[in-house]
Amino acid sequence: MPGKKRICLVIQSLQAGGMERVMSELVWHFASKNDSEIHLILYGITREIFYKVPDNITIHKPSFEFNNSRRFLSTVKTLSFLRKKIKSINPDTILNFGEYWNSFFLISTIGLKYPKYISDRNQPGKSLGKFHDMLRYLLYPKATGIIVQTAKAKEIYKKKYRHKNIAVIANPVREINCPGNEKKENYVLMVGRFIRSKHQDMLIKIFSRIELKGWKLVLVGYDHLKQKNKDKLKKIAKSIGIYHRVIFTGKLGNPDELYCKSSVFAFTSSSEGFPNVIGEAMSAGLPVVAFDCVAGPSEMIKDGENGFLVPLFDSDTFVSRLKLLMEDEELRVKFGNNARQSIKRFARDKICEEYYEFITG
Repeated sequence: MPGKKRICLVIQSLQAGGMERVMSELVWHFASKNDSEIHLILYGITREIFYKVPDNITIHKPSFEFNNSRRFLSTVKTLSFLRKKIKSINPDTILNFGEYWNSFFLISTIGLKYPKYISDRNQPGKSLGKFHDMLRYLLYPKATGIIVQTAKAKEIYKKKYRHKNIAVIANPVREINCPGNEKKENYVLMVGRFIRSKHQDMLIKIFSRIELKGWKLVLVGYDHLKQKNKDKLKKIAKSIGIYHRVIFTGKLGNPDELYCKSSVFAFTSSSEGFPNVIGEAMSAGLPVVAFDCVAGPSEMIKDGENGFLVPLFDSDTFVSRLKLLMEDEELRVKFGNNARQSIKRFARDKICEEYYEFITG
């Protein structure tokens, strides 16, 4: 397509997850531009597409399955696929997502002169192990630009990777329009994959300490990273006698109805880049109680105005703040209205355009 910018977006998959959701939002925004031709490369082990993508993009996947029993060979084949595919597309710019996958991407494109942008989506400064930390130290300076989600992340990355072209771009937050007549249920909602760093086990125990009649804890999520936590979480709820007060929904393609029905959003994660689910909850007008981990929640929550930030792992304070919101409907409405207004600064089109301008500028 002569005259069009060829943009190559690269990610391991579009499975259900925050990083993948952001990539899907970028795909839709970029594909809406008449002057751009969008290529999406999925090169991970599963290459799953959970989020819908527009019809006017080209999707590329390896023709072979990733064989874990022959992991080294499959890895080499995938590196070769990615390099050859990028060369055949001949893009004007490339954006890759994923803290583990950025190094893989940069290795596959060594010597190629295309502009290469990368973005980590995890807690800034978090060690990924000696091998991956070394790869990032060596490879990240070779990227054309790095996108981080918070000012704190930029401060850490600038010092760590000696890079001069680092942009702070938050995640785009989907606008969730709830019906005005939506009946609120006495639900405390958390959305997040069942992995250890989300600490749903801690939230179950926190919720058990608040004995308010008629309230239920709703956990939206599924097992991930080979961590079989769902059964463990159910056992915890049963062992402390509140299983009848906890709802496990499993994986939901669209949790918007639950955002609109719920009364409070609780988030016990200890490691985040920029948690999409907090933004979505706030867009739906929910007050949020969250642990103040290194980066992410504090970018969106103003303590005492649109929610509560709780010192990391301070369960007693979390219990008191959550109980306060559960007991006080007027406070929930006030915080929820403030949340809905304040989160608009992360509107999808605005943030996606910042991405577009940075990688095509």
